[in-house]
Amino acid sequence: MQHLAPIGGRKPLYPMAFVSIQGVNHYYEWITPYHNLPDARKPTLVFLHGWAGSTRYWRSTAQHLQTDFNTLLYDLRGFGRSRLPQPTPDQPLRDYHLESYAEDLRDLLDRLGLERVYLNAHSTGASIAAVFLQRYPDRVHKAILTCSGIFEYDELAFKIFHWVSGYVVKFRPQWFLQIPELDRLFMNRFLYQPIPPADRRAFLEDFIAADAAAAIGTVYTAVSKAAAEEMPQVFQSITVPTLLISGEYDQIIPADLGRNAAALNPTIEYYCLPKTAHFPMLENPPVYLKKIQDFLRSGD
Repeated sequence: MQHLAPIGGRKPLYPMAFVSIQGVNHYYEWITPYHNLPDARKPTLVFLHGWAGSTRYWRSTAQHLQTDFNTLLYDLRGFGRSRLPQPTPDQPLRDYHLESYAEDLRDLLDRLGLERVYLNAHSTGASIAAVFLQRYPDRVHKAILTCSGIFEYDELAFKIFHWVSGYVVKFRPQWFLQIPELDRLFMNRFLYQPIPPADRRAFLEDFIAADAAAAIGTVYTAVSKAAAEEMPQVFQSITVPTLLISGEYDQIIPADLGRNAAALNPTIEYYCLPKTAHFPMLENPPVYLKKIQDFLRSGD
């Protein structure tokens, strides 16, 4: 594994919990054995979460990988603790296109003085990572895209999906958190195997807390006619060694969509993790971890 150096000799901003990117304070955290401070001798592995989530569901995976990596987690703009401020004429907010979030990632790496990293991204975060790989291949050693793929455009299906998503986002009262077992019911569609109750609860909390504009905006840009037309070209253009992992029973991004995306590019290795769905890293951690560790270590 190659090691990292700060860009242009700039001093990194460790160990800040927030960094301002385009007018938004982005929450980030290091998970390392050294009091949550990165070790300059190790490479960095950056995690991107999916729609309406946060850094929290990646923590257990990051903790298992901290021996070999400085593991860096951050909340995407409008999610988790990366709260959106009111825009001003001097500082309008960026839009919610995948490309804009890829630029956020570039700016985050620049602000933290990270020249080149490894990536592990999930769901919508994986689509953002794929765009980043296309635009900035020199910034990434290797990438893992967890639960990613290419949607075929279906006008009626997309309209229904957008309508349902919009309704769900608009109706998120805080009292949902007081309903017993709602987290279990909420996560049923995402899972094939059970995950720890704390992770179920965290995802429901993050979903309820997500900024409405960001939640709706990313739905309309990640699942759209434009994305269906552009993402095949994005996957075809990836030159960075990449592993794409699907969950066998994923209802959100079915395994066939991931398999089809990987088939577009010999640089992308594909693996379907049996008996898991949309959160394979939590549903079957031992198999998931072994697969990504073997991939990250290959060629070293």
